Amino acid sequence: MPQKILSLQTRGQGLYEFTDQIAAFVRSADMESGLLTVFVRHTSCSMLIQENADPDVRTDLNGFFRRLVPPSSDPSMRWIVHTMEGPDDMPAHIKAALTQVSIGIPVMDGRLVLGTWQGIYLFEHRESPHRREVVLHLGN
Repeated sequence: MPQKILSLQTRGQGLYEFTDQIAAFVRSADMESGLLTVFVRHTSCSMLIQENADPDVRTDLNGFFRRLVPPSSDPSMRWIVHTMEGPDDMPAHIKAALTQVSIGIPVMDGRLVLGTWQGIYLFEHRESPHRREVVLHLGN
């Protein structure tokens, strides 16, 4: 069964589309049908399938999550105990818990079965740049 680890570099909080890299992996696997599992190996970022046509969607999602879970330095977050790794770390763990670290995508006719405007994103929840590893596994 084909597997691959992708290394993605982020520049801080935000959504980073990498649909093309995943589609290339599926094409190279030469499998007509199956299920692709996309798994991120970190606890302070997550995965999303989201619209990839209008960049305002990414802007609005980032804004929503910033308001939903502000940094631990925000007065509303005084209840947070885990602050050892900075004011964005525990909020990043909360955001990852609210989203997903693994996505399953069907493969038919050797291609990802995504909707017209769907893209696959790494959702970085930390402020500073990070190198993230994403595991791809294509099975029957």
